[in-house]
Amino acid sequence: MNTAEATERLLEAAEDLFYAQGVQSVGMDAVRSRSGVSLKRLYQVFPSKDDLVAAYLNTRDERWRRSLREFVAARGDDPLAVFDWLHNWFSEPDFRGCAFVNSFGEFGTLAPGVATAIHNHKDEVRAYLRRLVADDDLADQLFSLMEGATVLAAIKGDPGEAGTARAAAATLLAARR
Repeated sequence: MNTAEATERLLEAAEDLFYAQGVQSVGMDAVRSRSGVSLKRLYQVFPSKDDLVAAYLNTRDERWRRSLREFVAARGDDPLAVFDWLHNWFSEPDFRGCAFVNSFGEFGTLAPGVATAIHNHKDEVRAYLRRLVADDDLADQLFSLMEGATVLAAIKGDPGEAGTARAAAATLLAARR
């Protein structure tokens, strides 16, 4: 098995396990077992668990933001479509909240690579919203609504939190016009 294939299999296994069970509760042996990659190869590709977690978050970030951008673009770059996308995500059967918030809750700033991946994700989402609405203050408000809706949807198990945030976002957008 080459390095690229091993990396892909390890990241896929890590994402499945970390998102479902939490990062701290999943050992490297569980990732190795799930991926079918030898322990020696795992540590060649990711010398530490922190390295694996940061790579998992970076991979998730790319896929998550691409999905959001494509969904919103298909709806004419309507900022309210962000909240429709959130509703779809919150409705997924395996939704467990934001992987980045969850990981920050487990690691805080103790793992610099993990903290960097988390901060980069949040910064990129905020930057996307700023490009979308061309108003930094409004984008920051929409970002706060997104984050709050995500946390509440995870805690309450209610995808309807996206609709509540969407209604607030519609009020903010109308006030801007």
